[in-house]
Amino acid sequence: MAVKGISWSGFLLRLMAAFILVFASYNPSGYSYYHWMVEQISSPTPWLALVGILLLIGWAIFLRATTRSLGVIGLLLAAALMAVLLWMMIDWGLFRADSLKAVTYIILVVLCWILAIGVSWSHIRRRITGQVDVDEVDGDL
Repeated sequence: MAVKGISWSGFLLRLMAAFILVFASYNPSGYSYYHWMVEQISSPTPWLALVGILLLIGWAIFLRATTRSLGVIGLLLAAALMAVLLWMMIDWGLFRADSLKAVTYIILVVLCWILAIGVSWSHIRRRITGQVDVDEVDGDL
């Protein structure tokens, strides 16, 4: 029998995929597609193009699923929640707000969480409320 809804491991896999996508695209360490592209912009390679297209596909999947699942209001609420959590961490002294590198990493982590919640939200909502989200239906109703 198929498992309905989402498990913690399913959510963690989505979160890990979001981390890979976001941090492979850009991170302040200097090891990302952005940095690779900037170094190779004068002599692009097929590998640079292939990885760029694969990252664009990943972003399209995550962004489309997140916007369809959460909607504009849900995205605004998720961003507001993450902003308040960021504010609390600064207020508690967990990191300094004037550290550009720390703030960049935290914003990237927040983006990962929003994307992971977005691609998982239909499953989470079904588990909480019993309601099912359907975008396409095969056959006649």
